[in-house]
Amino acid sequence: MKIQVFIFSVFLYICSISYSQNTANNANEWVKQAESSLSQKEYIKARYLFKLAYGSFANQGNYTKAIECGIKANSLFTRENLYKEAFDLCRDMDQRIREGEQKQNKAFPDLKFLVTKERFLMYISLKNAAQAKVQLDRLEEIAQASQSSELNKALLYAKANYYYTFGQNAQGDTYFRQLISEYKSQKEYEKINDCYRNLISIARKANNVSFMDRMYRNFMVWADSVKILTAQDELNVLKQKYDKSLKTIQEKDSSLKNRQYTIIGLCTVIAILSAALVVIIFVLLRFVLSNKRLKKNISIANDHNELKTKFIQNISAQMGPTLDSLSASAESLSDIAETQSIQMQRQINALKKFSDDIQELSSLENSLSDIYEMEMINANRFCESVMNSVRDKVQPGVSVMVNAINMQVKTNPVQLEKILSHLLANAAIHTQSGKIMLDYKKRGAHTHQFIVTDNGPGIPAERQENLFKPFAEIKDLTQGDGLGLPICSLIAVKMNGSLTLDTSYTRGCRFVLELHV
Repeated sequence: MKIQVFIFSVFLYICSISYSQNTANNANEWVKQAESSLSQKEYIKARYLFKLAYGSFANQGNYTKAIECGIKANSLFTRENLYKEAFDLCRDMDQRIREGEQKQNKAFPDLKFLVTKERFLMYISLKNAAQAKVQLDRLEEIAQASQSSELNKALLYAKANYYYTFGQNAQGDTYFRQLISEYKSQKEYEKINDCYRNLISIARKANNVSFMDRMYRNFMVWADSVKILTAQDELNVLKQKYDKSLKTIQEKDSSLKNRQYTIIGLCTVIAILSAALVVIIFVLLRFVLSNKRLKKNISIANDHNELKTKFIQNISAQMGPTLDSLSASAESLSDIAETQSIQMQRQINALKKFSDDIQELSSLENSLSDIYEMEMINANRFCESVMNSVRDKVQPGVSVMVNAINMQVKTNPVQLEKILSHLLANAAIHTQSGKIMLDYKKRGAHTHQFIVTDNGPGIPAERQENLFKPFAEIKDLTQGDGLGLPICSLIAVKMNGSLTLDTSYTRGCRFVLELHV
């Protein structure tokens, strides 16, 4: 009987070991599959696999890997704005950590810090300053209790992130400088680069142009200074080697004094060569950066020259139909002088407009870096005013509609009216029935859209690609020179925005003017 019990116990032990190994293998396999899915942008599948691995590692008591997988799954929840599921997962991770601390009878400050930081980042994304501050205080408690230098540095970055996010730049600068000082003292220069890149990324996502510009300039200054620091470190190493060599020589017999001068001379030459090498590297890096900018400018210039060359080749063809009409009109002017005079005047006006549009297009291309002056306008009143200015061009049976909320918008009203008037005038010409609509929508804290929609025939698919490119096709100037939309597109760029055609709209034509303030 005892033998049977012993055999049964051994069998259960072997089964438990086999089960544990299979579970561990499954968890590691799920992690590999999740990483593969993430690289292929299959986010839902990756999230599911990370969560499976999280549960499996936690059940095995491997809490470090469990929390690592849980954090990755949580970030994929927040990526899709599934904050309820993300907060639920954070609570579950907290519970797992408490269970692990009880089982292993030790604290897991690093894991607590990771989960609390993830919750802090979610509140940052939600712009919930109060709850983000609660989590920040909790991070500080954990870091102080752990007395870990790495957690303290992570805390400094979290504080800088918090104050920058909520507009308290002075406090953010204080903590960021402390963090930079910590990394500099330990010569962890690459981590400083990562901090700058992360803050620039945060500013870009928040569309905070001034903060991003300030951080980028600081980053450039730091990038230059780190080269000097690195060169200084190398020079210090050389000096240490020199001092060590000198000390060794001095400890030797006086008969070696003659050799000391040779060694000192060699060390001096090495120091000079090292300094020269640092200067050469610095100049070379400057040259590479300058060369990149030069290549970009050359590329832009080549593109413009290509367009201008195409224009020169096509200008005679562009004006040909109009000039032919002028010639024919001149020959028959004696028969129907009054009618032909009106027609000729219209053709001449078309040529003048073409010339004016070319000048405006050239002026816009040469001044894209110049920013228009901005002022506050009422979106509703402005849209109504623009629509009223084109009502007389609308064909009978076509209704017009303005859908704009009553709020203030910072923009350049003159240039905005020029774009919208052109779009509405085109809609009035081509819409025989149905309606023409002008909508204003606020898409974000600093993003606004003006949308012009009509029920006209729309724009053929083959013309959509070159719609905003000047001189893309030869046109009869009396029917329009085709420069209106390219001009409007360049004006939109100067207003820090873009003008696009909504190709998904099929019941006519829809243009979207998106401005970033």
